[in-house]
Amino acid sequence: METENNSDDILTTTQESCNILVDLLREYGVKHAIVSPGSRNAPIIIALNRCREINKYIIVDERSAAFASIGIAQQTNEPVAIVCTSGSAILNYAPAIAEAFYQQLPIIVISADRPHEWIDQNDSQTLKQYGILNNIVKQSYDISAQCEQSDEIWYCNRTINDALQCATSFPKGPIHINIQLKEPLYKRRTITTSSAKKINKFSPKLSSDYCIELANKINSYRKVLIFVSMHNKCEALTQALHKISGGNIVVLSEIIANNNSSNKIFHNIDRLFTEIDEKQWETLKPDLLITFGGAPVSRLAKTFLRNTNDIEHWRIGIDNHIIDTMQNITQKIEVTPINFLCNNHISPNTSGNYYRHWEEVKHRATETYNTFISNSEWSDLTAMDIVMNNLPDDNINLQISNGSSIRYADLIGVSNKFNGSVFCNRGVSGIDGSTSTALGASMTHLGSTILITGDMSFSYDINGLASQYNTKRFKIIVLHNGGGGIFRFINGPSELPDFEEYFEVNRQLPIEKFAHVFGFNYYEANTKQKLQDTIGKFLKDNKESILCIHTNNKISANTLRAYYDRNKQ
Repeated sequence: METENNSDDILTTTQESCNILVDLLREYGVKHAIVSPGSRNAPIIIALNRCREINKYIIVDERSAAFASIGIAQQTNEPVAIVCTSGSAILNYAPAIAEAFYQQLPIIVISADRPHEWIDQNDSQTLKQYGILNNIVKQSYDISAQCEQSDEIWYCNRTINDALQCATSFPKGPIHINIQLKEPLYKRRTITTSSAKKINKFSPKLSSDYCIELANKINSYRKVLIFVSMHNKCEALTQALHKISGGNIVVLSEIIANNNSSNKIFHNIDRLFTEIDEKQWETLKPDLLITFGGAPVSRLAKTFLRNTNDIEHWRIGIDNHIIDTMQNITQKIEVTPINFLCNNHISPNTSGNYYRHWEEVKHRATETYNTFISNSEWSDLTAMDIVMNNLPDDNINLQISNGSSIRYADLIGVSNKFNGSVFCNRGVSGIDGSTSTALGASMTHLGSTILITGDMSFSYDINGLASQYNTKRFKIIVLHNGGGGIFRFINGPSELPDFEEYFEVNRQLPIEKFAHVFGFNYYEANTKQKLQDTIGKFLKDNKESILCIHTNNKISANTLRAYYDRNKQ
């Protein structure tokens, strides 16, 4: 029997995760929910009760309730929600959910749960609910009992959007949302504004009409910012980005996006953002942000873009789930970047001056960087500047380890003439296999493979040198600053009294001995002049070689910090 709303529907639960859940169920077109009574799921029931758009049905037996949801889904071809309390209740859903899985029916299983700290503590109605239906649902999701701070609300929104998109995406099927709820369970509040935020999903057909519609949308914005992170080299994509850059469209690209050949794309992102203060950001922040690629390197870019919430943000790509690195995504467009950009309809609105504003920032950033470098003492930054500006242009596979190495490389960049590819293990951003990854690359790449790595990353993967596959095409540059240089730059670890022992782990690795043991020629430099005199010989050596660059860890950290703080009063 369907329940009717009463005068209390202006009140809702104080548990914000339940309000977000119900609001998003409505936004995704859920019109039917079957509720089995309980205590722990009371906040979900309270939130559902005030939602007129969803028809509520009460069936005490969870097994019967789940099968009833199948009947509704079969007749309506729409998603149906079922809600149960904590404990063994969810186990009664299993037969029907197994049936729904093989019928590909979008049943949304919602189970209330105790906070996880109470699982296995002899508290009543507790068992390991999260993942309990894993073999018969498309995906399981777990919502924390904490949903008060902005990050917690963002996570709750993103997870429920992910879940509902999964249930309704082809092939459809059941999903499980396990939601932890803490007491008080029955407390209510007056409805004010909703914290729910629907993330639209669009899987376009690449027709001419779609391309025209897409172009019209993009050109309707005064300030369009395209942010490109880790991506394989693709000249067609680079040319497409080059073509649309200008007027109201700006492209920011990291070094591992591999599109340095275009001089209309803005590189050296950290240089740019160190020239921007909060007042200037009001002019430079986009109306439309378009992102694609893997994990970004630039922390500054993430900081600025995460603090920009009143914008439209499109995430482009075929991803398994919602990726919202900047915490402000509004639309997920499931199409490859190359298909998204490579049409003849997107073109910059030349009457706009957004691109010109960024050009002014680039000009200032280039001048201040060059001035800073010319006046800086010997450090990791000055050493990497020499290295990056002396790389060969042709047929280079540049491998960079995580930590300081990739951040310096992204800050300094490569020239427009550099036509090689840049790689870094940014999927998880670990430092543990950089040498072996570079070795594997050199085994198949016919040109030179140059690894730039820190001494800690080098020591982690020393076995990468113990291979019969080392060749003259394999070169390694080691920034030897005593280990863990990135931790000295980061404020948190660097301020701890046990920093040097536990974080930096200062080690003077015998890199020359390692080179000789594994059959590498060895070079070293400990001054600007020595590096400038040595790097050409190292790169032209007709044998596998290691170049060790010795720097002072404290001076290196202070130099980099001084660069980032150079415009601060």
